[in-house]
Amino acid sequence: QVQLVESGGGLVQPGGSLRLSCAASGSIGSINAMGWYRQAPGKQREFFATITSGGRTNYLDSVKGRFTISRDNTKNTVYLQMTSLKPEDTAVYYCNADVVTYSGGSPRSRRYWGQGTQVTVSS
Repeated sequence: QVQLVESGGGLVQPGGSLRLSCAASGSIGSINAMGWYRQAPGKQREFFATITSGGRTNYLDSVKGRFTISRDNTKNTVYLQMTSLKPEDTAVYYCNADVVTYSGGSPRSRRYWGQGTQVTVSS
């Protein structure tokens, strides 16, 4: 089994910063893309950042220049540095990872999700 555990959420004032972490553990062969989604109250979960195993990144326009996604492949961990936070960034933040595992010698790829961490931006 593979687990993703997130940490780093909390309450921050507008204009402040937070850093989220998401560590994958378990029977991992390799990890391809890793990413972050968020879900605000009453809204659908939305993608906003992803990073490939080679370090190529992609962002939703609303977070470009404010959020930075990075990863440490030696630790199977993805990070999200958030700056200039706004009240509209308030949401539950979820990480995901496309993990390759091996069963009977055959590779199998599946997307795993973290449990979510609350980020609240408020004065």
